[in-house]
Amino acid sequence: MTAPALWVGLGNPGPEHARNRHNIGFMAVERIAARHGFAPWRSRFRGLFTEGTIAGQRVLALEPQTYMNASGESVREALAFFKLPLERVVVFHDELDLDPGRVRVKKGGGNAGHNGLRSITQLCGGPEFWRVRLGIGHPGQKERVVGHVLGNFHLSDLAWLEPLLDRLAEAAPLLAEGRLEPFLNAVNRVAERPARMPSA
Repeated sequence: MTAPALWVGLGNPGPEHARNRHNIGFMAVERIAARHGFAPWRSRFRGLFTEGTIAGQRVLALEPQTYMNASGESVREALAFFKLPLERVVVFHDELDLDPGRVRVKKGGGNAGHNGLRSITQLCGGPEFWRVRLGIGHPGQKERVVGHVLGNFHLSDLAWLEPLLDRLAEAAPLLAEGRLEPFLNAVNRVAERPARMPSA
């Protein structure tokens, strides 16, 4: 029997951080869990935890409540409890080096300055977990990065953010089945432009 997958959304706890760009990982797993009828969220593993079934696969969902820099503490507890190998972990996180709304998936690699990824790598046995990289764009100047990441999404961002979260939830069965190319095609598709109204 296939071991369950642990899907981890990264973010910071508390209402003051709820709309931060850094919390797009939380937003993604919450939308997926809601769409696929997961159990109610509850406190477990120093985080918020739920589980459900996607495409016949058991999926565990975790939002560490340890703050981003200590995300690995929560993930480590869940891995130990379920006796899961690191390659069964899928981490959803914000990615500065992708345009807003773009998504990439990779296994392993560096942390690119992301403290949540660094914590998981250090505390859970290495970098060989899957990452769903959710583009938030780069502010253009290094000194503006912290304010950008910890700042709230603007109202204008909702035009791409909400459709992206919906596409992630819709395409989650492809991810659960390991069909990465169809998953990426589904989440990265660009909405068709509305037909132009004929001029009077």
